[in-house]
Amino acid sequence: GAGLKVVRPDITTDTIVGITCAILVLLFLVQPFGTTKIASSFAPIVIIWLIFNFTFGIYNLAIHDASVLKAFSPYYAGHYFVRNKTDGWKSLGGILLAFTGVEALFADLGAFSRRAVQISWLFFAFPCLLLAYIGQAAYISDDRSAYSNPFFNTVPPGMYYPGLVMSILAAIVASQAMITSAFQLLSQVMKMSFFPQIKSVHTSVKFHGHVYIPLANWALLVGSIIVTTAYSDVSRQKTHGKAVPEQYRIWEADMAQTTRLGNAYGVCVILVTTITTCMVSLVALVVWRLHWAIVLAGFLVFGTFDGLYLSAAAVKIPDGAWFAIVLAGILSAIFILWRYGKEKQWLAEGENLLEPGQVRFGGKAASDETVESLEGTVASSQTTEIPGVGIFFDKVGTKVPVVFQQFLHKLQAVHEITIFFHMRPLFRPYVLASDRLTITRTSLPNTFRVVVRHGYMENVISADLAHMLTTELRGFLVGELAGAQSHKALNGLTNPTSIRIAGEHAGGPSIESIESHIAALDKASQRQMTYIVGKEQMRIPSGTNWAKKVVLMAFLWLRENTRTKVAAMNIPVDRLVEIGFVKEFKQPGGNKI
Repeated sequence: GAGLKVVRPDITTDTIVGITCAILVLLFLVQPFGTTKIASSFAPIVIIWLIFNFTFGIYNLAIHDASVLKAFSPYYAGHYFVRNKTDGWKSLGGILLAFTGVEALFADLGAFSRRAVQISWLFFAFPCLLLAYIGQAAYISDDRSAYSNPFFNTVPPGMYYPGLVMSILAAIVASQAMITSAFQLLSQVMKMSFFPQIKSVHTSVKFHGHVYIPLANWALLVGSIIVTTAYSDVSRQKTHGKAVPEQYRIWEADMAQTTRLGNAYGVCVILVTTITTCMVSLVALVVWRLHWAIVLAGFLVFGTFDGLYLSAAAVKIPDGAWFAIVLAGILSAIFILWRYGKEKQWLAEGENLLEPGQVRFGGKAASDETVESLEGTVASSQTTEIPGVGIFFDKVGTKVPVVFQQFLHKLQAVHEITIFFHMRPLFRPYVLASDRLTITRTSLPNTFRVVVRHGYMENVISADLAHMLTTELRGFLVGELAGAQSHKALNGLTNPTSIRIAGEHAGGPSIESIESHIAALDKASQRQMTYIVGKEQMRIPSGTNWAKKVVLMAFLWLRENTRTKVAAMNIPVDRLVEIGFVKEFKQPGGNKI
């Protein structure tokens, strides 16, 4: 908008806001297609833009007042504050936008390595921007009126339109960088269980950080348009009714909007740098084990600068900066709320998890033995067999799944062949076929555990998942049989029951047992294959503290209104069985909250 004002001083704020919103809409609409293909054009745009800044700065420094280089001397900085006192301190809040781009660079660490960001900033971006600001200062030193629009007012002759085009393209790239970083940060937040799991799509095989989150995309689009238009309306209200020329009123409204948006963004950035200083100091003490004196010295240096800028920016809170603080507070509350609720949920889920050896059924135990359940017992003599293969989705991957315990408790039945299915995501696009599956036996009869390792570009849950699992399981059993037979032949054994294959339990199966398992698997696969998932409902126990009760109720509301496990699955619904069960939130030690 600032560049258009120089070309067309009579252009209205509404026109600029409309153009801005149109660009935002187009930018968000292309996000579902991924930015990998068009990202190759981003680097040349940014490079040309920085070179423009570099050359403009050198030109203005050579033509205008070169004495601005004295600003590198700390003496003049100190003299400035002594001369201007409180006004000098408040002016610090007006230069925060000069280094907000640094934050945008480091926000994209998911797409670039740390070394790449450091080298590109220190040896290219920083020198170019530094010379650009020095050149603008040299120009303003000769023409004080240029401060209202420092970049476009200081463009060398004949370079205005190229500069305008490159500034628009650079703004689009910067907006894309912030959108991409928002997706990356939200993806990391979800992985750390600070936010509900919502749909995310990886758009690049090469870069793990290239991710698209539909819900976040449309929320950002709506929020960006609302903020742009709302700040514009406030700006017009501040200039409405003043006895000034129309051209001045338009310029003043534009400056007011820019200032208010800058205040909001500046406070946000300086808060991030202050929090970063505190967190790095904690990491230096706890993780790096540096001496406290060294950490304190570094903290005082960076903390002093952060404190000065933060206190100066805090003055701007009533004039637009409050928005960033309110938004940060809302998001932080959601993150903390979700993490607190998840920890209480995990604590409740961790109770009464059984090892495979603790479960007995199907006549394998004495008549007085029972199967321990979360809510009662199931007599082993009552357990019946269900024809077919049962695939139980396993969250833990090491113990008996809770959904299996609940299934056994409620139905008092087991399948001919039972598979505990656990998915383990890895931070790479694809996993080699040789490393993908791990199949082990459990001590439960006709029960196997299958762990599937998968990359972020792979879709494990598909319509033919059951066929894939039974095929791999049969291959595993055939391999066991071949190994047992070759072992018998090599050792000259005559008693086939002495052959053992390593499993999760102490003793492996005999050759006859393996053959019976293969036959049972073939028979069960021909009948039916069923997927069983748990539908867990958390309950707040009576007597819970009212404050914790409110927090947990909010967590449960979020949990019930976000993406469910079944909704994320791409398996036939007619083969899916949900086993519902209730758990109460607990405190450490097993006591109620």
